[in-house]
Amino acid sequence: MGYSASVLRSAQAKLAARRAAREAAQQAQRAEIFRRLPRAGEIDRQLRQTMAQVIAAALRDGGDPAASVGEIRRRNQALQEELSSLLTANGYPAGALEDKPLCAKCGDTGWVGTRMCDCLKVLCAQEQIRELSDVLDLGEQSFDRFDFSYYSSEVWPEYGRSPRENMEKVYKVCRDYAQNFGRYYFDDLFLSGSTGLGKTFLSACIARTVSENGFSVVYDTAGNIFAQFEIQKFSRDGEDAREARDGTRRYLGCDLLILDDLGSEMTTPFVQSALYQLINTRLTAGARTVISSNLTMDDVRRRYSPQIASRLEGEYRVLPFFGQDIRIQRKQRF
Repeated sequence: MGYSASVLRSAQAKLAARRAAREAAQQAQRAEIFRRLPRAGEIDRQLRQTMAQVIAAALRDGGDPAASVGEIRRRNQALQEELSSLLTANGYPAGALEDKPLCAKCGDTGWVGTRMCDCLKVLCAQEQIRELSDVLDLGEQSFDRFDFSYYSSEVWPEYGRSPRENMEKVYKVCRDYAQNFGRYYFDDLFLSGSTGLGKTFLSACIARTVSENGFSVVYDTAGNIFAQFEIQKFSRDGEDAREARDGTRRYLGCDLLILDDLGSEMTTPFVQSALYQLINTRLTAGARTVISSNLTMDDVRRRYSPQIASRLEGEYRVLPFFGQDIRIQRKQRF
């Protein structure tokens, strides 16, 4: 679960604030109860002394402490019953004075041993969606808002089907991939086609759905991704290099990487090497990747290398996009 450091920090800060608010509310309730019911305060103090009494009885010189411990426990039980009756008789829950965390699994720490608790995962997912929203308009980009009316029903001979028929199939694959992330037929997708055909929109839909289901998602452009790899390798600035190293770790380690607009970057031998490293490392680790590009596989083979094209063709489900530019159609409509 490779959430970014910023997402984890924000989620943990929210969890800490929630924990502090809960503790403050409980303290306020305790103070109110003790003010209204002085006897409740007396009982609470006596109960808190029980453990010290048990330890003292166990350490007392001579004799078997079992009888003393048993007597203390009986007295403790009687006090608990009196306190419960007193609280309920005055309109409070029987356990109103108990310190009850919001999450019983982790005690509001966010961790169960070394595993992230579900409560922290939910907050991480929320923070991740907020971060993704800075890059993508996630308020608009969701599967239920996809508009098929921009795709013609006229058959394109070179594809043997219409843009509408093709997009219905592409849409279904993308939706099912996102909704069944990690359990779908294909681990990786390659969205291929000209600009303005919905690749970025569907990529954003995938990012939103997968993130909402509790997985770590990184969405970035090819240019930004390769720039981080370059800074990590060549920068002499310690802070820049550290930030780039953290960025590349996210690209390599997140549950889902969405690499947008492959082919828009300047292609150099370094970029070719970084792209192969990225693809190969994630395939080896079983991490899922979605790539969108204006390039066809033949273009990839010419622009990058046969090795990269072979990895993509062999491991990725290629989804072709074709039709008329949606941006131009929108201008014509409005």
